[in-house]
Amino acid sequence: MARPGWQNKLKQSCRVPAYLLRILKAAPKIIKAACFIFFICISVSARQDTINHSDSTLLLSEERLLAETFQQAPPADIRAEDQPNDPGNAIIVNWNLAPGDNDKDSLVSGYLIYRSDSPDGDFELVSTLPIGTTQFTDSGDHLVNGKRYFYKVASVYPVDTLFSSVSGAAVPVPQFFNTRLIPIFLFMLLFSGTTVAFIIQAGKGRRLYVRPIAGINAVDDAIGRATEMGKPILFVPGLGDASRVATIAAFTILARVAKKVAEYQTRIIVPNYDPVVMTICQEVVKEAYSSAGRPDAFDPKDVYFVTQDQFPYTAAVNGTMLRERPATNFYMGMFYAESLILAETGFVSGSIQIAGTDQLIQIPFFVVACDYTLMGEELYAASAYLSQEPQQLGTLKAQDWGKVAAVALMIAGVIVYLFSTGAGNSFMTWIMGG
Repeated sequence: MARPGWQNKLKQSCRVPAYLLRILKAAPKIIKAACFIFFICISVSARQDTINHSDSTLLLSEERLLAETFQQAPPADIRAEDQPNDPGNAIIVNWNLAPGDNDKDSLVSGYLIYRSDSPDGDFELVSTLPIGTTQFTDSGDHLVNGKRYFYKVASVYPVDTLFSSVSGAAVPVPQFFNTRLIPIFLFMLLFSGTTVAFIIQAGKGRRLYVRPIAGINAVDDAIGRATEMGKPILFVPGLGDASRVATIAAFTILARVAKKVAEYQTRIIVPNYDPVVMTICQEVVKEAYSSAGRPDAFDPKDVYFVTQDQFPYTAAVNGTMLRERPATNFYMGMFYAESLILAETGFVSGSIQIAGTDQLIQIPFFVVACDYTLMGEELYAASAYLSQEPQQLGTLKAQDWGKVAAVALMIAGVIVYLFSTGAGNSFMTWIMGG
């Protein structure tokens, strides 16, 4: 009785799970499906290789057909010549398109440019150009003036590269005169002639009209006010050096102001930022006093050097304003961040202030804090107007007429452009309300 029970227990302990039996039964079907999918993938890949091979064969056949349709040949009519209006470091190479290089077909894939200093020597590759190109400019320091150069152009086909014949010798030569700048040359001659004509007229005593500027007309009134009040005049020539145009204009205005001050027997104080500018200002003021007949009234201590540090200079000038309480302050020349500090201090001290600078960023500060401001070119006009020197007046008038001519040419160019293109018709339609 005990033996069967033992066998049943053994069978139960060795029983395989049911899910594993189901997997084993389905294994043949799974293997068959995997083999079927594998064979399908191999067939598709072979078919794709066949299609690609067919396309490549077809493309090669098309290229061969194009090559048979167009007779392959290198570019023709190779011409090399010196580039005009240059310093002698450029050569222009021209050629005709190779057969097959057109809008419909692209048999040619590009062009190769070769250069040599001998028609029978070795040619080196200079550049590679795309299809449709018929010109190349070889330029640079590698070209030597007076030396002969030869060129070849090769057309690149899918199966071959064909070289043209050698061009004629091209010699880079510098030109003395650039003909493209003739209009500018004529304009310069016209402007120079106009300038000389106005200078001659001013030298003969003819009064040239200069547009009235409020700041210029206020100079004499400001000097007279200082004389009536018995207070000095402060003239600040800016922070520029003596080579600056604005500083040179300040010298001219200083000469006029110093001469009037000498005539009215008033004191003028000129603190300087630059030592060279100080030396020039001393000579200008001294000459003005001499021309007014009062050389003994000139005091060199009133024209002095302060420092070349921006804000220490500003602080020193502000201290002079608050101590001396000048009746009139002149700010002429180059100014930077100190412009508003100086102008505000002068306003607090109760002075009439006349400023002039060509620094566009600083002009707004002078406008809001000073009584009169000479903006930009008005500073140069003021120096010409006050000095009445023929050279300055003639140049100023020539510049005015040059500006008028430039504006007229721009307007004429716009009109010609409008009426020579479709934009003119659209503009007239818009004017007529269409």
